[in-house]
Amino acid sequence: MIRIRQIKISIWEDQQEQLRRKIARELHIKSNQISSLSIVKQSLDARHKDRLQYVYEVDVTVNEEDKILKRRQSTNIFLAPSEKYEMPPRGNIPLRKRPVIVGSGPAGLFAAYQLAEQGYEPIVIERGEAMDQRIQSVEHFFQTGELKENSNIQFGEGGAGTFSDGKLNTLVKDKHGRGRRVFEIFVLHGAPREILYQNHPHIGTDLLRSVIVKMRKTIIQKGGTFRYNTCLTDLVIEQDQLVAIEVNHDEQIPCDTLILAVGHSARDTFALLDQRKIKMVPKAFAIGVRICHPQAMINRSQYGDLKEDILPPASYKLTYTTRRGRGVYSFCMCPGGYVINASSLPGHLTINGMSNHKRDSETANSAIVVTVTPEDYGNNLFDGIRFQSDLEKAAYRLADGKIPIQLWKDLKENKVSCSFQGVQPCFQGKYEFANLNNILPSFLREALLEAMPYFDQKIKGFARPDAIIAAIESRTSSPLRICRDDEMETNVKGIYPIGEGAGYAGGITTAAMDGIKVSEIIQKKYFPCYSDK
Repeated sequence: MIRIRQIKISIWEDQQEQLRRKIARELHIKSNQISSLSIVKQSLDARHKDRLQYVYEVDVTVNEEDKILKRRQSTNIFLAPSEKYEMPPRGNIPLRKRPVIVGSGPAGLFAAYQLAEQGYEPIVIERGEAMDQRIQSVEHFFQTGELKENSNIQFGEGGAGTFSDGKLNTLVKDKHGRGRRVFEIFVLHGAPREILYQNHPHIGTDLLRSVIVKMRKTIIQKGGTFRYNTCLTDLVIEQDQLVAIEVNHDEQIPCDTLILAVGHSARDTFALLDQRKIKMVPKAFAIGVRICHPQAMINRSQYGDLKEDILPPASYKLTYTTRRGRGVYSFCMCPGGYVINASSLPGHLTINGMSNHKRDSETANSAIVVTVTPEDYGNNLFDGIRFQSDLEKAAYRLADGKIPIQLWKDLKENKVSCSFQGVQPCFQGKYEFANLNNILPSFLREALLEAMPYFDQKIKGFARPDAIIAAIESRTSSPLRICRDDEMETNVKGIYPIGEGAGYAGGITTAAMDGIKVSEIIQKKYFPCYSDK
């Protein structure tokens, strides 16, 4: 198979037809000599607004492949590398107890999928509800403000990513093909096939929900078990080896292989790990606000005055370093999306962004966050969590549990806004005008005031007076890391921390890849040999 890079086609042309023509021209063959064509990557080149074009990387099958490669005249034509994921062999140590996975977010779900596929019959415990019940609980919360502590935006089947944009971007190098495998499993369970090659793939919260349910059903068909409303409440450890876990304070499950795929909001689990002397360290994270603009404005900035609706809603990525050396950047940008109340604790309020697959709301939003380090909040293990918690309590009090919002011009002038202007509010959960200056740390406010004019130079109108600001975005990543060795185990053997909550991932794809990685380690070491079967 031959791979060809840098095939450029105007957005106005028939993409499939032009692909075949340009491939044939590059290879000096006729179009009908192409046996098969597979898109590897597709990106949009929008640097020149008057000639927007897609850029492709494709694999093609042709006759006389060797001859064509010998006469090639471009480094963009070469033998396609093998990128197939290789399943590791089973180990030779008998595994007497079924592995238990705590959490059904991307990391836990893909660890379970991989292990179930190879006959390890994992048990997945999830403190929250199954998908249908969880959706009902979240919708009830949006409408009434009545929170279920163990089933909400953060907890429940699919994890926090279930109520997000479903972005699958990652900057992690994928020499083992784990990322490709993640995408293929998603597609197998109903995700759009385009995610296999798009430069900025996303599924959307509406489609992601059904994909997760289908994956759960596959895992069960292959011998896995799911237990919802089941919270890890203790660890039974003997001589630095895990022997059992306690759930819901009243049941013990024999367990010597525990995959900890808890999210970054599982603060009670972190406290438990500390009590049981599991080594953890504080780490840097980021906090900030959500900013909302008309999606049409973002489209004009990125695409120019394009009248026809032939391109997807535009996104952006912005970064800035303040004079004091603090990083400010856009995070989890949601084209055509919603700002959501993502709280998981009574008396606390945190927000996030969410988009459906079509990204068809009138408003774009993203977090604008500022880096914080232990120097900002203290060097003790739980100081970062306390810092987050204090901000979330203040945000809750500011608008009596509703999402506090303010227009950008009023935030600068330190006054409460009275009405919306040119930006349509798109929120899930109730909101209320308030003065965000009353809760924002001074370093955060200063960084925003310095960065916004710079962002306005990159995207015209970014600092428009009527942009809607919402607070507080406090859970961008875990404020601590659960230490693990080269075999992904903690200082207590048999415990494998993975994913975003453990401090080893940042988003759906990297968390899922970490889940696959830990399953490989377990598979290479053990083979299932359960005496109770």
